[in-house]
Amino acid sequence: MSSPATSLRRPLSLCLLVALPVAAGCASPRSTGGAAETDGGGGWTDLTDPRHWRSYGSDAFPSGWVLEDGALARTDSGEGGDIVTREPYSDFELELEWRVEPCGNSGIFYRGAEGAEYIWNTAPEMQVLDDTCHPDGETPAHTAGAVYALYAPTEDVARPGGEWNAARIVARGPHVEHWLNGVKIAEYEQGSDDWNARVAASKFAEEPGFGTHMEGLIGLQDHGDLVWYRNIRIRRLD
Repeated sequence: MSSPATSLRRPLSLCLLVALPVAAGCASPRSTGGAAETDGGGGWTDLTDPRHWRSYGSDAFPSGWVLEDGALARTDSGEGGDIVTREPYSDFELELEWRVEPCGNSGIFYRGAEGAEYIWNTAPEMQVLDDTCHPDGETPAHTAGAVYALYAPTEDVARPGGEWNAARIVARGPHVEHWLNGVKIAEYEQGSDDWNARVAASKFAEEPGFGTHMEGLIGLQDHGDLVWYRNIRIRRLD
């Protein structure tokens, strides 16, 4: 959900402790091959290393995000906030896997601009959510994989909190696609009449720079919940 992380962080719940151990139900799904290639392999850059990231609006990397068991994770202690890539991207293909704590919320931003209070003021978002028990799960355009508040997923393919989901975002010029667990669930034309009408009818109408950039930062959201991102890789398509 596109809002600043101001809520108090909840303690690790019992259901999360049950869900997190590696088991068949939490196996890592991949639809387009492994994501652990080194920089440059096949044009891909591995972004899992924290050195590729910084706090939005700062050059420092926050202490509340750590590399944990091969995943970039927002922990339950330390300084948090949204993190963004050190490099901007225009046309790109981004792949990663995410897992959120039960009833948790986060998001993946792209083409975000510097200078706003929060990256969500300018950047479209792929929603990261446990649809089964988070209140946003009751609103289609707020569910996992959605173009947050603008385009609802065409299919419900999200796995619940504690399980890994494989996400893919492809941006070629104005055409953007959201994929989740191997299924294309949303697509749009940035700047089209349909896009502009949806933005105008949303809370983003009050954000003059929202969705207007064709190049910008990739971001991972701290929404006050525990979240893990792994096998993060990106390649430029331009």
